[in-house]
Amino acid sequence: MSVKYGKFELPQKIAIDEETAQPTYGRFIAEAFERGFGHTVGNSMRRMLLSSLEAPAIISIRLEGIPHEYMAMEGIIEDMTNIILNLKGALLRRLPSADAPNSRDLRILTSVLDVTQEELDKLGGQKHVTLGDIITDSYFEIVNPNLHLFTVTKPMKRQIDLRVAIGRGYVPSERHQVRDRTSDEILIDAAFSPVRLVNYYVENTRVGQDTDFDRLIFEVHTDGRVTPSEALSFAAQIGQRHFDVFSKLKAQKMVFDEGYSESRADEDEMLEKLSLRIDEIELSVRSTNCLSGANIDTIAELVSIPERRMLEFRNFGKKSLNEIKAKLVDMGLSLGMDLSPYGITTDNVKEKIRHYLEQRKGKREVLKDKIKASEEVIIDDEDEDEDDEE
Repeated sequence: MSVKYGKFELPQKIAIDEETAQPTYGRFIAEAFERGFGHTVGNSMRRMLLSSLEAPAIISIRLEGIPHEYMAMEGIIEDMTNIILNLKGALLRRLPSADAPNSRDLRILTSVLDVTQEELDKLGGQKHVTLGDIITDSYFEIVNPNLHLFTVTKPMKRQIDLRVAIGRGYVPSERHQVRDRTSDEILIDAAFSPVRLVNYYVENTRVGQDTDFDRLIFEVHTDGRVTPSEALSFAAQIGQRHFDVFSKLKAQKMVFDEGYSESRADEDEMLEKLSLRIDEIELSVRSTNCLSGANIDTIAELVSIPERRMLEFRNFGKKSLNEIKAKLVDMGLSLGMDLSPYGITTDNVKEKIRHYLEQRKGKREVLKDKIKASEEVIIDDEDEDEDDEE
């Protein structure tokens, strides 16, 4: 036997703020959640984003001729301690594949630093060695190849070995497990987490006539080893995997009532949004005039147009398009929507909306008449009561 629960309001999709999107920053909006679930989901996701994602990091360095981290080398301005501190800022990208065997194993990157006197003369006596100079292995993508490591002032030829591992969180050097470590290999602390900052906000949003549902907004900053979208997706999959164990305790299967989402109330709510005139929503004068010039009067006409066609309108630019898209997201709508479930197509959209407005007006008139009649009955009853008292 199955236990039936009432419908939970759940987000159907997640919106990405394209206007502010960057390779290392993303803003994501999910709505609508039941009241309280915004903080429940937001706090859990934030903790997993900050602590549970994996990325490659350098865990040791071997520079030929330097046996320990407290030594300086002739011909290099920085001592080994400063070189290690610079090396901690190295960012490498590599997503290990499930199809590739041993893709998560430790990997040693070997290169030879060869600086000649001729090269130093061309550079004014100093060569600034960067991360891209000592990592030539194409196995990893270097996110910041221009990261400065040290400065060479004399001709030299040295072998450099870097050991790279994949992990999560922050791991101090004493916790690294290296089996074939050499005597002059220096272990360093590793910051594996690719997420630098996560903020989440919960706002009120509207579903039907209720305004106490949750809108969840995430702001994710990464260091480039994963993108914000990848980070959010990975964290969600980690969370799902941890919840799987609890679902095994179920004594009875639970099903949820999904009928409410297909009810007449939801259809009326959607038609109410679609019937709004363009001048009833808060758009800039320029965007409103552009839509008016294109003979677009209602939201229904607007959302039935694909995004690529919007830029074909006269005097319509990217800024106006982003403004309209953001406003539609706030309303739970988007450009190029399929309105066929409501009997609306691009050919009959004006007629359908006009017919809906006429029906709504008729219903309101009937409701007014009923209210007026009920008020008259109440007044008559009060008059009768006064006569009885006399």
